[in-house]
Amino acid sequence: MERRIKLKTLNEHITCEICRGYFIDATTVTECLHTFCKSCLVKHLEENNTCPTCENVIHQSHPLQYISFDRTMQDIVYKLVPNLMDNEMQREREFYKARNLPCPKDMPQVHDSDDKANEQAHQEADYHRQDEQVNVCLECISDKLRNLKRRFIRCSSQATITHLKKFLAKKVLNGIDRYKDIDILCNDELLGKDHTLKFVYVTRWRFKDPPLRLQYRPRVDL
Repeated sequence: MERRIKLKTLNEHITCEICRGYFIDATTVTECLHTFCKSCLVKHLEENNTCPTCENVIHQSHPLQYISFDRTMQDIVYKLVPNLMDNEMQREREFYKARNLPCPKDMPQVHDSDDKANEQAHQEADYHRQDEQVNVCLECISDKLRNLKRRFIRCSSQATITHLKKFLAKKVLNGIDRYKDIDILCNDELLGKDHTLKFVYVTRWRFKDPPLRLQYRPRVDL
């Protein structure tokens, strides 16, 4: 039996908290996973480095590097809201036409042979991102937390310590929202939440053999 629901019951999940309209070019903050219209979020980050919803710091100096287009969310919004995609495309074309500029979405996408070869190579690789990868070993140094069943992971060098905390919270504390209850260390030194794995590797593990060895424990209030 098909069940019908009213669109207004879903509005809180598919509308931008900044402009209060439906998501257009839905863009998600990778730090906390809150989503906004791309133009709204970029404008906000021109003068702020925090998430408009939870006010967590996205990144001290480069917040725009920690947001990404959420294609899945945008596809959902376009399927749920009648004529939204067509109306938005029409508005966008009129915007560029009024300024005697070509609409980017109407321009053909050109890829040379090298681009296609690189794209094919990445599709055949064992990871889905083009970022530099880092091998990490996560070791528990407290009997108050569980050891991971799989201590070794491979992830983007642009991942932050906060991303690892959320991963650990889900695995050993049974809730991603408890990530603030975990500390991560390298060489017995507490790591900052905005440190990327690339930064940690270069500054704490540069002359050592891989993998990058990190330790985790319950948070210690200093």
